[in-house]
Amino acid sequence: MSDTRPNILWICTDQQRFDTIHALGNDHIRTPNLDRLVAEGVAFLRATTQSPICTPSRASFLTGKYPSTVHVNRNGDGGFPEHPGLITRTLRDAGYDTGLAGKLHLTAANGRVEQFPEDGYGYRVLKWSHHPQPEEFWPTPEHDYQQWLADHGVDWETAHDADLDSVWRVPGICRPGIAAEYHQTTWCAEEAIAFIAEEREGPWLMSVNPFDPHPAFDPPLSYLERMDAASMPLPLFREEELATQLRFGGPDFQTETPISPESYDARRMVAAYYAQIELIDDQVGRMLDALEAGGQRENTIVIFTSDHGEMLGDHGLLWKGCRFYEGLVHVPLIISWPGHLQAGLQTGALVELTDIVPTLLEAVGLPVSPHIQGRSLLPILTGAADPAVHREFVRCEYHDALDRTFASHANMLRNDRYKLVVYHGQAMGELYDLEADPDEFANLWDDSAMQTVKYELMKQLFDAVMLAVDEGVERVGRY
Repeated sequence: MSDTRPNILWICTDQQRFDTIHALGNDHIRTPNLDRLVAEGVAFLRATTQSPICTPSRASFLTGKYPSTVHVNRNGDGGFPEHPGLITRTLRDAGYDTGLAGKLHLTAANGRVEQFPEDGYGYRVLKWSHHPQPEEFWPTPEHDYQQWLADHGVDWETAHDADLDSVWRVPGICRPGIAAEYHQTTWCAEEAIAFIAEEREGPWLMSVNPFDPHPAFDPPLSYLERMDAASMPLPLFREEELATQLRFGGPDFQTETPISPESYDARRMVAAYYAQIELIDDQVGRMLDALEAGGQRENTIVIFTSDHGEMLGDHGLLWKGCRFYEGLVHVPLIISWPGHLQAGLQTGALVELTDIVPTLLEAVGLPVSPHIQGRSLLPILTGAADPAVHREFVRCEYHDALDRTFASHANMLRNDRYKLVVYHGQAMGELYDLEADPDEFANLWDDSAMQTVKYELMKQLFDAVMLAVDEGVERVGRY
């Protein structure tokens, strides 16, 4: 009997905000291939990452558990625990052929090549590239993208610095990068297309993890020149936020001091960020075309998401850290499987990236462990459930995730109307009425009229965190 289980093409970009897709409301960006996925599948308009930092987010969405449950809370960890139950190993053990191209980042990749267990976390093909840049501690043979460039006779530094006299070179903000045909995003797509085309008997999973649109905001010059910087939207910002952000100087963030959009070329930075996403979109199109050319599109689940967002100047902040604004924790999530899942549905249900693992397990006919904390989206995807309802609230965590002097710990809870952020060990916090204040300018934490709401949300958050505690080894006796 032939194996009819679906293939899985799982595309996860790095640091891509939710509001970066044309079909979902951004008129400043061209994403025809992501728009195509939106038309062919289900777009979740309120998907939340479980950490605003790479490694804990990736550990979470690959296991369907919260970072604190998996005990992977920081970037730069020296190892990855054996117990969490990665979806890649589960699918491999169930007969899936598995591959990855690009970033993984389950352990430290600073000062060393990322360390992998003997089984490659379940990936048969593991084409690794963290930062595209070469470093002394990344010998070319161990950095697959750099080896690919060498095989093509390309020196990365020479190619990356070819257009430094361009007006798009704005120190600290953006710059032209390597040409599109040699870009790391293109390489990720090339590896995925080669994997898709392999002869095999059973189903496959391919993880495609480009480094973009992560800073340094350095897309190819050809993509930058397509952008009209003057027409780009300015970051969400009010002048009084400079003082507000300084009050939150304790929580870790990569922006050392808040900055006003008037103090730098904010529109050009946004344009460069969008240009990176337009390159991603073109490569998504190539992968979709490869599926169709090989007759595999109707038997392939395609997932498009990102590990977390990017502040992009909103509220005076750049990059990422211990904050929970929408630009950082709200991510794209599109799931498509033509002929099997609903097409063209855009749902405002509250969902988490933890929900991907149980969705895939249910879709391929595998049991969902009771230890998995995500909830399958398949009922919404197939039309068997109300598309507007999935979770009462979503959560996001931060625990000493960046290497900073002050080790912050914080939790966020967001429901249909309110967002609460608790910074543990500190008196300050954040409370936003997202219905009245969707851009999160009015912090109601100290508002006397909101104290009952704050208490109720804090109780709900405390219960959620405690009920997610890892209870340890399975009980085998009464005592």
